[in-house]
Amino acid sequence: MYQTGSTIKETLEEIHCHNLVLPAIQREFVWRSEQICRLFDSIMQGYPFGTFLYWRVAPENSGKFKFFDFVRDYHQRDNPHCPPLPTLHNRQVTAVLDGQQRLTALNIGLHGSISRKLPYKWWNNPDAFPETILHLDLLWTPDEDEEEGLRYKFRFLTESHASLVQESICWFPVKQILDFDNAGPAMTRWLNQRLTQERVDAAFETLFRLYQYVHTEHLVAYYEEKGQELDKALQIFIRMNDGGTTLSHSDLLLSIAVAQWKNLDAREEIHRLVDELNRIGSGFTFSKDLVLKAGLMLSEIGSVGFKVDNFNRENMDTLEDYWEDIKSALILTVRLVSSFGFSGRNLTSHNSILPIAYYLYKRSPGDAYLSKSSFERDRRSVRDWLIRSLLKTGVWGSGLDTLLTDLRASIRDARQDTFPHERLREAMARRGKALHFDDEEIEELADMQYGNRLTFSLLSLLFPFVDLRNNFHVDHIFPSARFTERRLRKAGVDEDLIDDFREQRNGLANLQLLQGPENNEKRAKMPAKWLAALESGASDYADRHLLGDVPESIAEFDQFYKARRERLKQRITDLLGR
Repeated sequence: MYQTGSTIKETLEEIHCHNLVLPAIQREFVWRSEQICRLFDSIMQGYPFGTFLYWRVAPENSGKFKFFDFVRDYHQRDNPHCPPLPTLHNRQVTAVLDGQQRLTALNIGLHGSISRKLPYKWWNNPDAFPETILHLDLLWTPDEDEEEGLRYKFRFLTESHASLVQESICWFPVKQILDFDNAGPAMTRWLNQRLTQERVDAAFETLFRLYQYVHTEHLVAYYEEKGQELDKALQIFIRMNDGGTTLSHSDLLLSIAVAQWKNLDAREEIHRLVDELNRIGSGFTFSKDLVLKAGLMLSEIGSVGFKVDNFNRENMDTLEDYWEDIKSALILTVRLVSSFGFSGRNLTSHNSILPIAYYLYKRSPGDAYLSKSSFERDRRSVRDWLIRSLLKTGVWGSGLDTLLTDLRASIRDARQDTFPHERLREAMARRGKALHFDDEEIEELADMQYGNRLTFSLLSLLFPFVDLRNNFHVDHIFPSARFTERRLRKAGVDEDLIDDFREQRNGLANLQLLQGPENNEKRAKMPAKWLAALESGASDYADRHLLGDVPESIAEFDQFYKARRERLKQRITDLLGR
């Protein structure tokens, strides 16, 4: 049944009173800050922003279902999920089947905030997630060719950024529009306190438009479903969302799992596990997609693909029955991978850990697997296979579901007391994903650059004796700071070689793995001077790291670089060219 619209303010009040809620089949909030800004721009331009679909749940049934609240203050690390609501007994509630992202965007923009991680900051750094709230520049005038037809400048800003005094900018905190009880004197007072009189009129027009669209325009129109069966609501939800591009198929399948688990809350379990996995070691960036695929693979369901047939009630019962063991295997796997030195910065394929998780799930070695000496050879075998698969281009790309299904069968049919790396390599070769590297690939590896996410994998394969369980760095042997044109000329480097030196500084032959304390001690020292001070002996370190003769002057860097590249290339050939 189609219903005429409510105002945005009235709709948000319904959310805050928990009269408008989210059913358990709904996904998480996934919009980016830019999408929220575009939504508010569309509203300000008077464009319709879609009809919503509501499910009216009768009071006698409200206590039978699990409901969630809308996100208000989104924090990428600490508060990314829709908060669960207590059981809503004997009260009529309206659950949103279509429109959650738009309503959450309105809720965040008018009541809340967004805290996303800044680039190059560590996840465990509290300063990496500054709180930002939505602002509108009341003085902004769009260019005629403004991208995507934007007419209003909305931005998520920190308080310090928004408070900077700039002559042609007037940032208005959008949530403050709800505090105005009228569209005249209150807004005029706010503007007069901040702007000269000649700017007030233009700013007032923009601010008044925002007030109208939030307080008075009836924009939130919706269709209402009154049937009380969850299965029917689920089918409506799938029909409404399956054709969209923003909602991934795994979101839909998670919705099915949520609706069919009997004893556990699938949504809470999966999201809690994702959060726990991402907190291990230096931090990872796994998603629910990985956990869902792991559930299919470890519980022996179907072809490890995101297909509706794999998420039938029988399979979901199986997944729920084995969930605790699956969860334990995944946690152990990520702890193992973290001990190899991997994190979200350098694990280039999340799916690469799934065969390892299946192996540990079948073997069930417990936490002793991480440290006990009797497992050392097996851990080394797992590590070498993982690194090879990451270094080989295309292994974890197309044909993934079929590959994972074959690898699962290879592990299942093998002895369970050792990691079957040879069987896995054979299965991968049959799929055209052989882990053999030809001469051209070896040359490319030998020229790998600093900043490549695979550089760590290659260095850890070449120098497996480096302890990577604690903080470590990919370090420049000859410090990068020494390669400025001025410093190279001062060191006596020929003018014709300066560009070559600067190009080679980030090459593999000038890189090594150092533990954090060692790197802090080395800092910008020249390698010969740093080596001479090593207590363990410069000669032994140089031999193990294939450094050869390390010159005291950077003027001889090109000879050092070429000689070490040849040694590295030979070791790569020995390890991967077979």
